[in-house]
Amino acid sequence: MSNPEDPSVTTGGPDPSATTGGPGPSVTTGGPGPSATTGGPGDARGPRSWPARTVLVAELSANHQGDLERAKDTLHAMQASGADWVKLQTYRPESLALDLDGPHFGPRTSGPWAGLRPFDLYTRGALPLAWHAELFALAAALGMTCFSSPFDEQAVDFLEQLGCPCYKVASLEITHVPLLERIAATGAPVILSTGAATLGDIELALDTLGRERSDITLLKCTTAYPTPFAEVNLRSMVTLGTSFGLPVGLSDHTLGHTVAVAAVALGARLIEKHFILERAHGGPDAAFSMEPAEFRALVDAVRATEDALGSERYVMAPSSAEARLRGRSIFVSAAVAAGEPLSEANVRIVRPGAGLHPRHLRAVLGRRAREDLAPGTPLAWQHVSAPDD
Repeated sequence: MSNPEDPSVTTGGPDPSATTGGPGPSVTTGGPGPSATTGGPGDARGPRSWPARTVLVAELSANHQGDLERAKDTLHAMQASGADWVKLQTYRPESLALDLDGPHFGPRTSGPWAGLRPFDLYTRGALPLAWHAELFALAAALGMTCFSSPFDEQAVDFLEQLGCPCYKVASLEITHVPLLERIAATGAPVILSTGAATLGDIELALDTLGRERSDITLLKCTTAYPTPFAEVNLRSMVTLGTSFGLPVGLSDHTLGHTVAVAAVALGARLIEKHFILERAHGGPDAAFSMEPAEFRALVDAVRATEDALGSERYVMAPSSAEARLRGRSIFVSAAVAAGEPLSEANVRIVRPGAGLHPRHLRAVLGRRAREDLAPGTPLAWQHVSAPDD
């Protein structure tokens, strides 16, 4: 996720009262959004299962830079780079922070957003509500599913008017119980990010969303921008899945695609990465966002990994079955006259696999040939006398 998830915004957990006041966003930005099932895993208002291949999500975050045309160009680039889904962020700065200075709301002193007040950062990164409908429709036209992370209850109501197919709960919103309750009331599938969550936070979130649900996916995440490899702790993604009996994925803030590919090998059903046209454009999230060629490399690496993972069943690949014929077997290595005993002097285990299996060597040694055998003959049982002959 982008800047609204940065843990330096609050030190004692988000206060639900900070996101319930103020007027709700307007919903007069256009007609209904795309079909909830466009490119998605199933019915957007009921249980679902993920498709066989990993869903690759391109996150717009603040990389629109306040320019609608750039946002639309970015969606086109996402589609050309192989993204399956597009994720937006839907929030108002005043629902995330107070427009104040001081120790809690003053400029940050470190990190990628040093020198910016949280309120100013969120103002800079917010995606205008008036753009949402157009971006939802464009994503659908490009064959991608568009969904969003709402950061307050009013944002959920707004996104419902657009037919948002599912909701992502940002890492630092996992304890925002009123937001979770509003999301749960929609019946839409939920993608729950755990970047700054304790196991107790996850338990509370699942209790609020509904324990009986099968349409919640847990995302392993580290809320650091960018994330050092040593802080990823990717194996815990598997632990999340087994502990809660839910599908898992990765919201990845590391540089490159190494960690994302490893997550797919460990069973991730969804990978989310920030996307930008050019990092040179700058912006709050530029430093840890992928450019189009990098995202395409991620897509290609993930798809190759999926092909390589195959099935849990032990089966021989067609190429290996063919190669097996080139394995070892028992051949006649020197001329053998009918009635002559077979010995290590006239039969050997060599390639290819046209003769008897090597395990039969001891059984044939000492028996007599039933006919004349030329060197290079694949030995068969019809060439060998019975034990007592």
